[in-house]
Amino acid sequence: MSWFIIENIGTVDSPALVAYKERIQQNIQHAVDMIKDINKLRPHVKTNKISEVCKMMLDAGIIKFKCATIAEAEMLALIKAPDVLLAYQPVGPKANRLRQLVTAYPQTHFSCLVDNIGAAQYLSDIFKEHNLVIDVYIDINSGMNRTGIAPAYALQLFEAIHLLPGIHMAGLHAYDGHIRDTSLSERQHKSDDAFKKVMILAETIESITKQPVNIVAGGSPTFPTHIKRHVECSPGTFVFWDWGYKHALPDEPFEYAALVITRVVSIIDEETICTDLGHKSVAAENPLPRVYFLNDEQVTPVSQSEEHMVAKVADSSKYKIGDVLYGVPLHICPTVALYNSAIVIEKKNAVDEWAVIARDRKINI
Repeated sequence: MSWFIIENIGTVDSPALVAYKERIQQNIQHAVDMIKDINKLRPHVKTNKISEVCKMMLDAGIIKFKCATIAEAEMLALIKAPDVLLAYQPVGPKANRLRQLVTAYPQTHFSCLVDNIGAAQYLSDIFKEHNLVIDVYIDINSGMNRTGIAPAYALQLFEAIHLLPGIHMAGLHAYDGHIRDTSLSERQHKSDDAFKKVMILAETIESITKQPVNIVAGGSPTFPTHIKRHVECSPGTFVFWDWGYKHALPDEPFEYAALVITRVVSIIDEETICTDLGHKSVAAENPLPRVYFLNDEQVTPVSQSEEHMVAKVADSSKYKIGDVLYGVPLHICPTVALYNSAIVIEKKNAVDEWAVIARDRKINI
C-alpha cells in the first residue's frame, strides 16, 4: 500500500485533497475494459468536478458525459466534450441558463431530463422563443423514489410532450441508485427486475415513433448489471472510488485514486489524538467513521467538529504533532466538493494542482 505515500509531503498543507494520476487513469481504463463498447459509456462527472480528470476521459476515447449541475455541464463544454446530459430537470432560472449554455457552446450537444408536463412545457417555451431545440430524456423512477415519473404514467407523459416545439424526446433515463447489494448476483436480479418496466416502455415508444429510444441507466453499483444491455451506462464514483463502494462492491475492479490528508494537531491523552480533519473537510452525512486511515488502521475517529477530528489510538506516545495520516473517505463525491483544488500526485510526488472548478455553482453561465 506504499503507493499513497507522498515523498515531498512537507510541501503539502493539510487538510488537503490529493488525486493520484496513475490510479485515475487505471480506473478509467477498467471502466472502458468492462463495457467493451466505449460508445455505451457515459460517465457521471459529479464525483470529480475537475476539468483535467474529464480530459483524461476524453483522451481515453469517451465522448459522452453526464452531470448534475449547470456548472458541471459548462466545465465539460469548456474542454469541448461532444455530448453532455444534464441529469437533472432544470426549473426556474436553471432552464434559461441551460439555454444560454446551448447558445454559448455550440460545439457541445446538450440534453436534460424531464419528469412532468409542466417542466417540459417550460423548457419548450424557452427554447422555442430562441429558435432552438433541446433533447430531453424522460426521467423514470425505477425504484430510487427520488425523482422521475413512475413507469405506469411515463407513456402518458411521452404522448403529452413528444410534439412540443423547442424540445425533442431523445430517450429514457433510469437511475437505480437504491440497488447496492454486495452480492453481484443479487444486484443483477434486482437490476433486471427494475429494468423490465423501462424496457417495456421503450419498446412501446419505439412502436409509436418508429425510432430507436436511447436509454441511460445506472450508476457505479449497477454498472456491471447493465453492461450487456443496449443502454448507455453512467457510473461516476469509479474514477476516484471510496471506502463505501470498495467494501460494498468487491466485484468491481476500481481502486482508491483520491484521498484526504490530515495531520495530528494535538495529543489529548494516552489513547486519544486530534487531527485537523473536521467535517468541513470530509463528507459528514454518514455516521462515524467517515474516513479510514490507510497508513494507520488503529486510528479510530470518535468525534468530529467543524475543524477537528478526535480519534482513539492504542498508544498516543507513537504519534507526534504534525504526523501525516492518509484517509480514504467513506463517501468521496461530496468530499471533493469541499475543496477548491486537488493536489496531483504522480510517482509519489506532488507535481501539480487541479482546480475543482465545478464545485462552484456558476462558472460563466
